[in-house]
Amino acid sequence: MNPTLQKRSVNLHGHATSLALEPEFWAVLDQAATDGGFSLSGLIASIDDARGDRPLASACRVFALSRSNAPRSPGSCQAEPD
Repeated sequence: MNPTLQKRSVNLHGHATSLALEPEFWAVLDQAATDGGFSLSGLIASIDDARGDRPLASACRVFALSRSNAPRSPGSCQAEPD
């Protein structure tokens, strides 16, 4: 495994899974969960639900990038970056 990746365990719809992302992406996801009033697992579950055929790690990175590039409003949190 790449030493720059951080692996975390999350519970998605009752199933434990692990996800490896760079620390910068985890920071954005953690903040998005906090801002939206979600647990991290809840946020990632919503990303998972909206990802289609995209791998979960990729969907989380796209979500984090779209959130970083979008204007922020309090309490806004979307799993789909469109």
